[in-house]
Amino acid sequence: MAKKKTTKKSTKKTTKKSTKTTPKNVEDIKEEEKVKEKSTVEDFSERTGIENTEDFGKASPFAVDVLNYNVKDLPGVGAATLKKLEDAGYATLQHISMTPQKTIMEDTGLGDKTSANIIKAARETLQLTYVTADQVWERRRYLPRITTGSEKVDELIGGGVEVGGITELFGEYRTGKTQICHQLCVNVQLPRSEGGLDGKALYIDTEGTFRPERLIQMAEGKGMDPKKVLQNVFMIRAHTSQHQVFMVKDAINIIAEKGINLIIVDSLISHFRSEYISRGTLATRQQLLNQHIHDLIRLGNIYPELAIVVTNQVQSKPDAFFGDPNRATGGHIMAHATTVRVYLRKGKAEQRIMIIKDAPHLPEGEAVFTITGDGIGDA
Repeated sequence: MAKKKTTKKSTKKTTKKSTKTTPKNVEDIKEEEKVKEKSTVEDFSERTGIENTEDFGKASPFAVDVLNYNVKDLPGVGAATLKKLEDAGYATLQHISMTPQKTIMEDTGLGDKTSANIIKAARETLQLTYVTADQVWERRRYLPRITTGSEKVDELIGGGVEVGGITELFGEYRTGKTQICHQLCVNVQLPRSEGGLDGKALYIDTEGTFRPERLIQMAEGKGMDPKKVLQNVFMIRAHTSQHQVFMVKDAINIIAEKGINLIIVDSLISHFRSEYISRGTLATRQQLLNQHIHDLIRLGNIYPELAIVVTNQVQSKPDAFFGDPNRATGGHIMAHATTVRVYLRKGKAEQRIMIIKDAPHLPEGEAVFTITGDGIGDA
């Protein structure tokens, strides 16, 4: 009985003390969370056209939390082999399981059988196997997207720039490719309820067109702190195709460390076109370009909430007598590798036109948007 009296006294003291600070009770907090979650779902539905459900924001059975599978979790691997993998930048089992065996051998110096066994063990640990279409849909229906700043463009491309794949922007100069890239670097930092990912951006500039002052203008247009926006964008100038390839390979070490949710390569093809100029080097160029693009694809597979955007140039078809003579450079390799491919062309004054050229889940269509001092918006 004495113990029960003590408990009652301590409860009264706690209650009395908490009454002075007037905290929110548990029921109020739960109610606020429900309201916040409901508004987030409604906003997401409004941007993407996807029906609201109570499961919004929950991880689907198809998604894999790669951060929970460190390379140290790899079974049957000795300390020496583990060190070679870590020194080569293989920090997660997802990275190992999705990298070609030849690449692992070149990066680590491990033998053929050892590399094959490591990849097999990683895939078995992650349980990478067949899944049903409804599981894939469960993940895709709540796939995070980054708003472009234009509702019309977002609607055109399925709710915004989606994660897990490559979005290619191609067009002539001054059609808005770099402007969209700068805007995405700002928008990725927005809360998820406002079309962002609460993340950071990695910008690989190959043409010298990156401008922090443009980020400041766009941040101010969104009512964001320009200083914080600049601090959350990591930029590097790639001077050669080899340097560009290396920076993409090295990005695997930066993404997890810095919390990167967006990678931009502006432009992807520039160095390759300038360094491989004769017909005799075309095959070599296309092979290297293919490997480079698949390095980007691999990053999207390893990190499910990473969006990848690349810009591409155009070339004119000499035999085109009617219609638009422009076509994207890079040939079939570029066409097959990108997930969503859009063509940009000029409109009247500050207006630009975006046209869907290829996407596995989107119909053909176009949208008109504007480029102003505040950034990308609706016409």
